[in-house]
Amino acid sequence: MAFCASCGAPVEGRFCAKCGSSSVSGGDPGPQPGYQPPPPAQPQAAGGLEENIASALCYVFGILTGILFLVLAPYNQNRTIRFHAFQSIFFGIGSFVVWFGFSILASIMSHMMHLLGLLFALLGMLLGFGLFCTYLFLMYKAYNKEKFLLPVIGPLAEKQA
Repeated sequence: MAFCASCGAPVEGRFCAKCGSSSVSGGDPGPQPGYQPPPPAQPQAAGGLEENIASALCYVFGILTGILFLVLAPYNQNRTIRFHAFQSIFFGIGSFVVWFGFSILASIMSHMMHLLGLLFALLGMLLGFGLFCTYLFLMYKAYNKEKFLLPVIGPLAEKQA
């Protein structure tokens, strides 16, 4: 690319569009007064997603997205993303086991007394809301680049990552 010898602006053709000079030099005039180099790019994972976004996405669909990020090539090599993927998988499995056990207990109790059935229905809704809020909390922490270890699941996920 050619540059104007008088003002240093890039020139297409024989005349400078900025100052109108007809003398064109072919070399790089170097940094001009007031030149600001562009800011360095944010580090991204090899697949295009930043580390904190990929870590938060591990929790979106629980077990499925956890497995997906463990299988996809650029993300399965990042230790932080692997931790969040394993924690998402383990938390999804643990949530399923707790929910399944609670459902069996609730069905047994509802056959004994209808009032206990209503109580367990309310507790079931609270349990589901609590699990959902935990997923949102884990997504929030992962997006803010914080490593939050769940009590039993976190150390297991850290060992696997």
